[in-house]
Amino acid sequence: MVRDIVTYPAEVLKKPTQRVDEIDREIEQLIRDMLDTMYHAEGVGLAANQIGVPLSVMVIDTTPKEDAPDLKLVLINPEIISSEGKLKYKEGCLSFPGLSVEVERAKKVKVKALNEHGEPVEIELEDFPAIVFQHELDHLKGITFIDRLKGWRRRLALEKYRKLQKEAEKV
Repeated sequence: MVRDIVTYPAEVLKKPTQRVDEIDREIEQLIRDMLDTMYHAEGVGLAANQIGVPLSVMVIDTTPKEDAPDLKLVLINPEIISSEGKLKYKEGCLSFPGLSVEVERAKKVKVKALNEHGEPVEIELEDFPAIVFQHELDHLKGITFIDRLKGWRRRLALEKYRKLQKEAEKV
């Protein structure tokens, strides 16, 4: 089922999510809904709190993105074990419709999490998949990509987002 995507400045986007202790039918349904919602919105990643559920669950599918490896992941309680390098990338966010900002992230990350079956997994992600993962992990920590900006860059991005919101309200 496609759910509504929560947009900034909703409180659920500003608070860290809770760990998932058991993968039951409710979590399985949440994962299906997150995938449906992400595909409907033409996104490449989605965190559970972006649909108003404050749990540590993310889905990623970089397949639609040209020049990116085909990668589909469901990650529960994800963590970064290690990271290396730096990479700047102009990111968008489903919770900030129409806005894109350049953010610096690690070029490569090693991650541990549970998959949708509750099995522990460790994976290495590099370049675009690493960026998507870090973006979604930030959401799970109550951090948005705007929070990664400082000073005038942050002010300009927020001003642009407010203008985009006002334009969308007129439609």
